[in-house]
Amino acid sequence: MSTQTIQGTTFSFQLIGHWEQVSEKFATLAAAIPEDKFDFKPTGGTRTVADVLRHVAFWNRFVADNARGNKADDTTNEVSKEKFAARSQILSELRRSAKDATEALRNSKSGMALETSEMLTTFIEHTSEHYGQLAVYARLNGIVPPASRA
Repeated sequence: MSTQTIQGTTFSFQLIGHWEQVSEKFATLAAAIPEDKFDFKPTGGTRTVADVLRHVAFWNRFVADNARGNKADDTTNEVSKEKFAARSQILSELRRSAKDATEALRNSKSGMALETSEMLTTFIEHTSEHYGQLAVYARLNGIVPPASRA
């Protein structure tokens, strides 16, 4: 195996590790928010907690589809509100979609192409941005994010 191949494999492994970390941190924060706060939004024109979670789950699916080389849907911007209405359904889909994306990234037969690594970097950032949003929502409701607890 060439040095370049080893470096690329190591980079891919590390990038997927970052994806897993941010996905888990996000899901853990989501699980810390009680059901009676899932309709909370700080002001008009913003998403509710549930909407943010359905949005991230949708884009997790996008990552999985792209990693598999499939045409990814980018039209609806969140998973179905009707199908994923209850807190348990939303949290389950959030974790399932992140895990599915991780598996797709790890099982790529061709390794992680530059386009895939760029896409993954974008969605690590995307999930991190929504983590910050959700952390503010949580704190506005008196919930200390699990990652901030002593």
